[in-house]
Amino acid sequence: MIVVMKKDATPDQISHAVERVEALGLKSHVIEGTERTVIAAIGDKREEMKEALESGAGVSEVVPILAPYKVASREVKPEPTMVTAGSLQVGAGMLGVIAGPCSVESEEQIVRTAHAVKAAGATALRGGAFKPRTSPYSFQGMKEEGLKLMALAREETGLALVTEVMSTDDVDLVSDYADVLQVGARNMQNYRLLEAVGKSHRAVLLKRGASATMDELLLAAEYILNEGNPNVMLCERGIRTFEGHTRFTLPLASVPYLHQKTHLPVVIDPSHGTGHTYLVPDMAAAAVAAGADGLILEVHPDPETALSDGYQSLNFEQFAATMEKCRKVAEAVGLQIHAAEAVAAGR
Repeated sequence: MIVVMKKDATPDQISHAVERVEALGLKSHVIEGTERTVIAAIGDKREEMKEALESGAGVSEVVPILAPYKVASREVKPEPTMVTAGSLQVGAGMLGVIAGPCSVESEEQIVRTAHAVKAAGATALRGGAFKPRTSPYSFQGMKEEGLKLMALAREETGLALVTEVMSTDDVDLVSDYADVLQVGARNMQNYRLLEAVGKSHRAVLLKRGASATMDELLLAAEYILNEGNPNVMLCERGIRTFEGHTRFTLPLASVPYLHQKTHLPVVIDPSHGTGHTYLVPDMAAAAVAAGADGLILEVHPDPETALSDGYQSLNFEQFAATMEKCRKVAEAVGLQIHAAEAVAAGR
């Protein structure tokens, strides 16, 4: 159920409503909108509970949540959510651009990339320290040493860090370094990991599984939100289909569809979604045209020598050209890309 407070409800009345929700054995999630506050009451609900809550001071109405995902639903929060993590702003009219290599390989590689992507307009740095690979013989990442190198790149550039966490055991460690915890496609339905990042103090980038439905993605996000972490970004990175001309099929209809269903921001990954460097710029621009709240792009100083995903990575010049194209589209559809320094300074 949603407990909708009156526009003039006082903080004491809101606190009292929360107490009543929890006294009835329900879990409360307070969501502050631009006009009024609502309280999502999650749990086994009965009609008498609705009546008990509606009689509270400052309560406007109590209505059922029809969607299977409760806190993520636009029924609970009609306004779009903006997620801010360091220099990164995503959602509610702000286009966040996350760029960097698939894997952290060396200090020189990650620091050079950070400076280059920032100069071109990126607002956050991506890089894999822990790498999930299909083959056990492939490069698995530099682990904590890679996190330390990313932290050095942030110190030099001010860019927020986005990196993947693969295990519940690593959440605390990765949170010590990263500004955003990425949950990869392979772990989208790793519910213990979702709960762990939900309890963290870091924003989360949740990637859609390769065969996951939209409802499964939103219910995965619900696990994170249900633990009290409101800073969740959804990422469409392509799904498996019968087609073989691209690595995955990138369905950009996901953007307007998700915007209808959820207040959470939607990030597009055209690098994994296509698997080919030459397709990335146009699909990035198309994602912005579709209304995406963010992009995550693979960028490497020398893609030919990359230890992973070089075939879908942009070099510095290609990334700068892609950013220029995306800026023009963003301006046409009413989105903004703020410079990293402005966001980090709170402007």
